[in-house]
Amino acid sequence: MFTGIVTDVGTVAELEQQGDLRARIKTAYDTAGIDIGASIASDGVCLTVIALGDDWYDVQISAETVSKTNVESWTIGKRINLERALKVGDELGGHIVSGHVDGVAEVVEVADEGDSTRVTLRAPKDLARFIAPKGSVALNGTSLTVNDVEGCDFGINFIPHTKDVTTWGDVSKGDRVNLEIDTLARYVARLAEMT
Repeated sequence: MFTGIVTDVGTVAELEQQGDLRARIKTAYDTAGIDIGASIASDGVCLTVIALGDDWYDVQISAETVSKTNVESWTIGKRINLERALKVGDELGGHIVSGHVDGVAEVVEVADEGDSTRVTLRAPKDLARFIAPKGSVALNGTSLTVNDVEGCDFGINFIPHTKDVTTWGDVSKGDRVNLEIDTLARYVARLAEMT
């Protein structure tokens, strides 16, 4: 489990197809404190650490994960949002995030509003029903509040701090973004279907 509060911006250092995709991610984390088998959300995708170095960790990414996320567009040098797994007693500053990406949203508009940046995204039709104004979503592993919703499109505002400490300062129209809907929204919708 994660909170959607990004704690490092890593860089994809190596990509190698070995049956599954193996990725090396450079990080500022103290890797001496990371165990093999630990989970790290990498652009919102919960990935298992399989090897460690002084300033990097390796993960293996299944074809299923690649097909359901934006990992297929990862390239050497790409910056990605990172978050270590939640520990009992940690502050829950965002919302409960599983790291199980539901689909990929597309950035359809980027506009500056004062010091903030307004980003409009288009969710896949089957996921749009789970997104509500003032609700939560995780986008590339970042816990965010939805401002408004119109059909499959929804808007998010990024304050300067968020743009500085995540990859959201680099956002562009056409970007494909990992989308995880709010777990509570998923269960509420499921309960409604059953009644």
